[in-house]
Amino acid sequence: MGPTLLDHVAADHRSYHEEIFGPVLQILRARTLEEATAYATRHQYGNGVAIFTRSGHAAREFVSRVEVGMVGVNVPIPVPVSYHSFGGWKRSGFGDLNQYGMDGVRFYTRVKTVTQRWPAADAAGESSFVIPTMA
Repeated sequence: MGPTLLDHVAADHRSYHEEIFGPVLQILRARTLEEATAYATRHQYGNGVAIFTRSGHAAREFVSRVEVGMVGVNVPIPVPVSYHSFGGWKRSGFGDLNQYGMDGVRFYTRVKTVTQRWPAADAAGESSFVIPTMA
C-alpha cells in the first residue's frame, strides 16, 4: 500500500482503535485542547501523536499532559531522526526499554520525546507546516 492519509477520523472508526504501522497518517480534528489531549491519552496505544497549532501555550500544555511516547508539535512525524529513541507507551511498547538508543541508561523511566517546529509566517501571513527536505 502506498502512503495513506485518513482525514476526519472519529473515535468510533476501526482505524482509530488499531495500531497501524506503515505510511499511514490519521487526522482526528479536535475542537478544544482538552478534547485533543483526551483522544491520545485515553487510547489503548501510546506510540506517537502530533498537534498543529500556532499557540505556544497550547503546545506546552499538550506536550505536558498527553500520555504517549512521542509528541510532535507542528511536525507530522514525532521522531524524524534515528538518534532519538523510538517507542511508545501502554500497548505500543514492549519490555522495559524503548527499542534502541540510550535507553539502557534510563532503565526504569518513561521517556517522552518531543520534536517541535515553529515555522515563520510567509508574506501572506500564513505558516507552512510541510516537512523541510534537502533539495
